[in-house]
Amino acid sequence: MKKKRIMALLMSIVMTGALVGCSGAQAKDADSDEASSVKVGILYSATGSMAISEGAVKDAEVLAIEEINAEGGILGKQIEYVAEDGASEPSTFATKAEKLIDQDKVSAVFGCWTSASRKAVKPVFEEYENLLLYPVQYEGMEESSNIVYTGAAPNQQIVPAIDYLIEQGYKKFFLLGSDYVFPRTANMIINSQCEAKDVEVVGEEYAQMDQTDFGSIIAKIEAAKPDVIINTLNGTGNLSFFKQMNEKNYTSEDYMTMSFSIAEEEVKTIGADILKDHMVSWNYYMTTDTPENEKFVEAYKKEYGTDRVTSDPAEAAYDAVYLWKAAVEKAESFEPADVIAAIEDGGISFLAPEGIVEIDGTNHHLIKPVRIGVIAEDGKINIVKETEPVKPDPYLESYDWAVDSNLKPLE
Repeated sequence: MKKKRIMALLMSIVMTGALVGCSGAQAKDADSDEASSVKVGILYSATGSMAISEGAVKDAEVLAIEEINAEGGILGKQIEYVAEDGASEPSTFATKAEKLIDQDKVSAVFGCWTSASRKAVKPVFEEYENLLLYPVQYEGMEESSNIVYTGAAPNQQIVPAIDYLIEQGYKKFFLLGSDYVFPRTANMIINSQCEAKDVEVVGEEYAQMDQTDFGSIIAKIEAAKPDVIINTLNGTGNLSFFKQMNEKNYTSEDYMTMSFSIAEEEVKTIGADILKDHMVSWNYYMTTDTPENEKFVEAYKKEYGTDRVTSDPAEAAYDAVYLWKAAVEKAESFEPADVIAAIEDGGISFLAPEGIVEIDGTNHHLIKPVRIGVIAEDGKINIVKETEPVKPDPYLESYDWAVDSNLKPLE
């Protein structure tokens, strides 16, 4: 009888636990999982026209996650990532972002390249009060409490590049871009800057994201006779345009270009022989001379192959993971609201491959240096001008010509 009473008591305890809720055992398992790991999302294009660029940023983030996990993780937890393919379609990015947040229960998402994809997911992150870390230079004219922008604001890439060209004596600009928000907004800024600086924009043309025939656009460039082309093409458009310019035997001596979306990865794909002596504007290059960059390049090549190259978007993506780690540690929490509050309190920084970077808590952009580069025949990008870290100014409020032009964000 005594044995039966003990067994009955044990069954009662088990049943009481079950009656607390059917999630009792599940909660225990979940608690066990939560004690060991935290989920984040990685959202880039593995397919479509933007896959040529976006794979490298995913790789850099995975490298950072593996490094952090090897050092013990964050707040005692290992980072587990869930990767989704945005397929180069803004609507797909939005659908996958909601899936990562609502179904996978991620604490943050690292993702997006094009401004079209970022703008598509922005309302999703704001509705769910989650956090996106966006690693690519962009056109500015935007702020969100639910986004950290680890790439360049326009005053950290576009504006200094145009100033540099003017300093070098270029006076006739042809604006060429893909037909979406980043190139159109960038060119709105450039038009205002050129007007204020008394230089001429002699043409402005846009190509569809999947466009492969640039014959008519090249004819317009030939007719306009610019001394520099400001290039905001993205994805496979860059490959098609430069290949077709090369087929006409045009080099930088005939038509110099300043590009905002060609980094080492694109140079490798298009060909250094084609892009030799053309200019680019970023915050980081594989040739950046810092101890942190030497370590980053070595680790990246060890992980993905000696033939792989790093780039500004890849480095900014790598930085994003470490900056999120710093914000989580400051917040002592993985909850997005707590992490956002820690960011806005200020002081979140990382000694990055490009140099020290810090999140400006007032606008969620990074304080970072500017570097103008020239593409060499070996595919490397040599720095010809660099600055001290520059505070982000996404709305260009510190420039009279921008304020006077009444620049507005485009959707």
